[in-house]
Amino acid sequence: MKLVKSIFLLIFMQASQSYAIGVTADPELTGAAPLPSLISQQTNSTDNSGFDNTPVPQPQPAASRMFGAQLFTGTTADSGNTIGFNPNYVLGLGDTVQIRLWGAFNFDGALTVDPKGNIFVPNVGPLNVNGVPNSQLNGLVTAKVKEVYQSNVNVYASLLQAQPVKVFVTGYVKKPGLYGGVASDSLLSYLSKAGGVDSDRGSYIDIEVKRGKSIRSHINLYDFLLNGALNLSQFADGDTIVVGPRKYTFSVEGDVYNSYDFEFADSTIPVTEALNWARPKPGSTHFTIIRKQGSMKRTEYYPLSSAYGKNLQGGDQLIISSDRYAGTIQVRIEGAHSGEHAIVLPYGSTMKQVLTQIRPNSMSQLNNIQLYRHSVAARQKEMLDTSLQKLEEASLSSQSATQEEARLRVQEAQLVSRFVAKARNVVPKGQVVLNESNIDNVILEDGDVITIPEKTSLVMIHGSVLFPNAISWDKKLDVDDYIEKCGGLTQKSGQSKIIVIHQDGSAVNADDVDDIQPGDEIMVLPKYESKNLEITRGISTILYQLAVAAKVILEL
Repeated sequence: MKLVKSIFLLIFMQASQSYAIGVTADPELTGAAPLPSLISQQTNSTDNSGFDNTPVPQPQPAASRMFGAQLFTGTTADSGNTIGFNPNYVLGLGDTVQIRLWGAFNFDGALTVDPKGNIFVPNVGPLNVNGVPNSQLNGLVTAKVKEVYQSNVNVYASLLQAQPVKVFVTGYVKKPGLYGGVASDSLLSYLSKAGGVDSDRGSYIDIEVKRGKSIRSHINLYDFLLNGALNLSQFADGDTIVVGPRKYTFSVEGDVYNSYDFEFADSTIPVTEALNWARPKPGSTHFTIIRKQGSMKRTEYYPLSSAYGKNLQGGDQLIISSDRYAGTIQVRIEGAHSGEHAIVLPYGSTMKQVLTQIRPNSMSQLNNIQLYRHSVAARQKEMLDTSLQKLEEASLSSQSATQEEARLRVQEAQLVSRFVAKARNVVPKGQVVLNESNIDNVILEDGDVITIPEKTSLVMIHGSVLFPNAISWDKKLDVDDYIEKCGGLTQKSGQSKIIVIHQDGSAVNADDVDDIQPGDEIMVLPKYESKNLEITRGISTILYQLAVAAKVILEL
């Protein structure tokens, strides 16, 4: 029996010892297996399949369009520590005054206003300061001290700390309640502590400060936002700030500096006043009023000069526009030429009018003129982003039959995501491929850039070759010969997609090119193979788009 007890005791001690090691020992030092996340208090951001399980950050709420909502962005709340005081602040019970005396008599201390409204100045006596404006405090204390020390004593008095108060904030605010501060805190401070005015329901122009049943002040925050005027209220314990319901509103859009929804008190507001609030940008010419009355929608269109006498109603939409039509356009001329680099032409001009003003030099190659356009670059970027989105969706929605295949799909999806992230940063050039037979009839746009290529004797080879380089042009060499001179393809097997981009921007499959010309660029696109044909096709298409639109080759 003793032997059995001893065996059980040994087993229990070993189990207890192993448990203690498992909890307190460092696995890095002992060679033990990693601790469960619950015990080690470590969180794992990935699961067994390799997916990143880090919680997705919550999107920031959309900013309110109401004019005035920017006052309460979460960073405007006052901490309650007042650095300075309003000169019109009236001292009250519980305030603290800093007194400094030097010369024949020295004193430096903070004195609190007692329940009788006095502060006691040493060697001078009590001084009533209750109800005294802050701007008169120093003069009052100086006069009192001079009654005792008529000379050789200097005086300086200042308000150090105001009386702590608690103020009710209610009405249409986000967090109604009782908030602490000091008597000199501003109205904006208490509103910020209550979360600010509820921009969906509350009013920025109808705010009251009450003491008991009486209304002490009526605040319109637009006076502060537009004119910098804000009456500073001195709060007392138990005061109440009441934010009223929203009044009438109108919205402003278009060519203005203040594109917001504005609030107004009466049923109508003059358009001239609304324009003062919205601040139209220079060059604005007209305004449109969109008015919805019941089931009917009505639109009115006027020049800005006729704004006087027009009114807006609640719910109206005011749109400011610049209805000017281009009379002239400016075109940049770059590259190998000896003329001006900017030409101003009538609206609707064609390439023919530019070619007559170009002064070519000995290095100009006029048969390969290049045209770059901002609108084409923007469209190329839209098409590229669409292709990237479809590729990412295809990689993330691939189905797997086995766990091993699922793991491979995860790795492939991560690879595709990194490729997509790099491809989104590529900016297309916006080159327009010109047809030499009708180049004179090409209509130009404002901001077009015309480049005259310079004569060259080189051929550029980019992409998946061992040594991308520039090779001297040789009439006898074809595409394969140029690639061989760069060390050949980097792929171990299979055929790569090879394209040739001529100086005029046209892209041709290398198999269809008979003769390489000086200035041509040979681009060997990377080869990507996947069991998912849709992903393979998507990546191949995007690689081609990047090569042609931006002359960039991305490696996966």
